Amino acid sequence: MNLPNSMTLSRIAVVPLLIWLLSASSPLHGHAQEWVASLLFIAASVTDGLDGYLARRRGQITTMGMLLDPLADKLLVCSAYVVLVAFDPAVVKPWIAVIVIGREFLVSGLRSIAANEGFTIDASDIGKLKTVIQIVSVVACIFDRGYTEWTFGPGSNLMGGNGPGWFMLPVHWIAVAAIYWMTVVSIISAVDYFAAFWSKVDQTAKNARAAKVLSRRGVVGPGL
Repeated sequence: MNLPNSMTLSRIAVVPLLIWLLSASSPLHGHAQEWVASLLFIAASVTDGLDGYLARRRGQITTMGMLLDPLADKLLVCSAYVVLVAFDPAVVKPWIAVIVIGREFLVSGLRSIAANEGFTIDASDIGKLKTVIQIVSVVACIFDRGYTEWTFGPGSNLMGGNGPGWFMLPVHWIAVAAIYWMTVVSIISAVDYFAAFWSKVDQTAKNARAAKVLSRRGVVGPGL
């Protein structure tokens, strides 16, 4: 098995571990739970772009990789939002998880139809932006459970103190803004993907009709 596929499989393996770390039965508690889960999710998210880059760079694009890569992405994202509904219910509402998962199912279905019809739909800038916001929102919501804000400097809460520090980062409001921004961008990217899909289908249908007309003319022409 090549390196890109191994990285993809490692991303799938992270899913049950992440769920365990963010569950009530987690062996970690307090801030240790939040930091370990966040770093694990960030590391897994980094492999999302890295495995594809390495596969293209090394010429190691395989059927297995093409199948597992989108599966790993969706498992990681969907499981993260499902578990966050219980881990941070004040910010992550069930309907948000439904929208995220519904969007992933929609895109997967459209990709399958597109592949069956013999064309592909490239990832748009909106889709790439959605991926970045998803990472930020998941990490922010994990930290929101234990931190309302981060203070930096001597005596700050990141240094184990309870002083005001030099400056403050509002973790809770970043989590709220990121989760709702992510929801909006997910809806927009789903509409954008569907529009791109429909445009391809429409163009394919027009080409098929044009080819059929030309074929008929070729058959009728010699008999005239």
